[in-house]
Amino acid sequence: MKTSRRDFLKTGVFAVGGMALLPGLSCSGGKKGAPVVAPERIIALQLYGVRDEMGSDPLGTLTQLAQMGYTHVEHANYVDHKFYGWTAEEFKKVLDDLGLKMPSGHTVLGKNHWDEATQDFTDDWKKLVDDAAYMGQQYVVSPWLDQSMYSDMDTLLKYMEVFNKCGELCQKAGMRFGYHNHDFEFSHKIGEEMLFDLIMQHTDKDKVVLQLDTGNMYMAGALAKDLLAKYPGRYDNIHIKDMIARADGKGYESTILGKGVLPIKEITDMARDSGTTLFVIEQESYQGLAPLDCMKENLAVMKEWGY
Repeated sequence: MKTSRRDFLKTGVFAVGGMALLPGLSCSGGKKGAPVVAPERIIALQLYGVRDEMGSDPLGTLTQLAQMGYTHVEHANYVDHKFYGWTAEEFKKVLDDLGLKMPSGHTVLGKNHWDEATQDFTDDWKKLVDDAAYMGQQYVVSPWLDQSMYSDMDTLLKYMEVFNKCGELCQKAGMRFGYHNHDFEFSHKIGEEMLFDLIMQHTDKDKVVLQLDTGNMYMAGALAKDLLAKYPGRYDNIHIKDMIARADGKGYESTILGKGVLPIKEITDMARDSGTTLFVIEQESYQGLAPLDCMKENLAVMKEWGY
């Protein structure tokens, strides 16, 4: 079964039924004269890339990923207060037993998670944040923005303020809130301004991280190198994704790193040099190969590049 990322986000992720050290913070406590420690660079895998495998055999799939050498993963399934069918306590034990950590996770922050009457987040969303903190996440990332949330400028500004408030909520739990782009942010304008630029302008950089997806934007003609240069320091956490022309000639799809049309190593290095510390591998299409084989090769490529 082939499920598009867009359809998955629209239909599945709205069903939302420890303190983590943030990147850039020093264990020295900022004491004068303390040695500066370079931030750790983390390579993780977005589990949507093995979505069918995670659906049929999550434990076996995670075991294979750990055996390949992965040490970090990013979830894309939190439904009814469970990760892939496990409670936070159960899932943490599964990951701990395999030597895996989960610094980031995807759950859509929708209109249904903001209570207009109380001007506060719903209990379901607060439960997600609590569970993310329990898992040791550094980031809670919303990977979609429903069209009803940017229908006009006033509506967009309202929900960007909700994003900022979510940043505050996550900060209280020792995490950061992030937004993950697709392609529409680079093709839709409100007035004369591109939606992506408006999101960047109206979210507080200290409260909202942008998880730049290097591949999604390409489908709208945007280039990751340009956005990294335009908004330096906003991308602690990015998705490393290469793109290749589809066999049917209808646009592009993701592929193994280094085999597509993007200068993906140059993009990755540029992100690193601008402060990115979490690099999440994502591949959603496989050109006839087994998804797990692709993930193994992607990790090998990143290691070959020195990550």
